[in-house]
Amino acid sequence: MSHARKPAPLERAKLVRDGFTMPEADYALLKELKLRLHDVKREAKKSELLRAGLQALALLDAQSLAAALDRLEPVKTGRPPKAG
Repeated sequence: MSHARKPAPLERAKLVRDGFTMPEADYALLKELKLRLHDVKREAKKSELLRAGLQALALLDAQSLAAALDRLEPVKTGRPPKAG
């Protein structure tokens, strides 16, 4: 009688927390994309949508990537001032 070996646990990717600012229209687009996924019975977190977008951008050549960035609305960098 042989004993089955347990498979080695998969190594988990190191996670990095980060914060950023985006225009309300882009934030609304995240909500719109999440709603679109309801039709195919697939839920997604905002972070999944952002990661999928990064993967899609990585497939572009440098000129197409630059064009995609040029279409973005410019935003001020840094944290907004605290209220009150």
